[in-house]
Amino acid sequence: MGNIQYSVTDICYTFYRSSSPFDSTPANYAENEKDKSFIAFIKQEITSHEMKESTRKNHESTINLLRRFKPSISFNDINYQFVCDFEAYMESLAYHKNTIAKHLKQLKRHINTAINKDLINPKQYPFRRYKIKTQASTRNHLTPDELKKIEALPSRNYRGINRCRDMFLFSCYTGLRFSDITRLRQENFQLIDGKWWLIFKSLKTGVHIKLPIYMLFDGKAVGIYKKYGHLNFKTSLFGLSTTSNSATNKQLKMVAKKAHANKHISFHTARHTCATLLLYNGVQLTTVQKLLGHQSIRTTEVYSDIMDMTIIRDLEDAKKKKKNRNKMQTTD
Repeated sequence: MGNIQYSVTDICYTFYRSSSPFDSTPANYAENEKDKSFIAFIKQEITSHEMKESTRKNHESTINLLRRFKPSISFNDINYQFVCDFEAYMESLAYHKNTIAKHLKQLKRHINTAINKDLINPKQYPFRRYKIKTQASTRNHLTPDELKKIEALPSRNYRGINRCRDMFLFSCYTGLRFSDITRLRQENFQLIDGKWWLIFKSLKTGVHIKLPIYMLFDGKAVGIYKKYGHLNFKTSLFGLSTTSNSATNKQLKMVAKKAHANKHISFHTARHTCATLLLYNGVQLTTVQKLLGHQSIRTTEVYSDIMDMTIIRDLEDAKKKKKNRNKMQTTD
């Protein structure tokens, strides 16, 4: 009887220490961590740690891809060849090199965690020899002339394509991501010394950003705010949720077509346009970094060499300076 009492106490103590739901089957208590599948381990890791919903979805996407590649994966399966085969599988699906890199980086993170928990032998570590390959991505943006074409489109109401165009222009003038624009409320817009400021916390990075929108792009964002501010949409300034990005991008194709801007654009094109035009107009790189909420200057630096017009402007400025010097020498 004493032995039985001890067993029940032991089981209850095990349940108390466990964060998983109670299951009276003996197998649950004798289960060794190393007997779990690698995919089950990843699932447990992402459910037991706090992370943004978008980050969680990215990890779940990698899990689903691993399942399709190999339904049953043990810790012993993880080695250099496994990673090479997984990369080849993604290539067979015609995934972009940077998409492949994203999944491999997430896989690497979970392999590192498994090694730290003594679930994988460090000698098996595949990323000692395997190097994740990335490709420099092109930052699609609008030129000043293309932006003017979209600005010239009439916008008479607050729905459909007209609202999509206004949201896009608002992002061009402020550099906000779609996820931040769809979370804007009246309280994010503040009058400080009679000037309009936009103050918010970035959903992606958690960085607090304070934008003098009365100064950016001649204060055009203020006009859009005033147009929609009195409507009092329940969800956000523009009355859309963060889940409507795909539908908005479809509408943007129609906006570009109507404006005769012969370029494929997505909502994120607006953020690239903001950064590019600010740099083109002579705003310092570190200032653009702060305006966009980039945590690293390296992220902002990718915009500094993507616009041929910047080179032309600099050369024209140098030519003018030389011409002015020659005039001064002639006068002397």
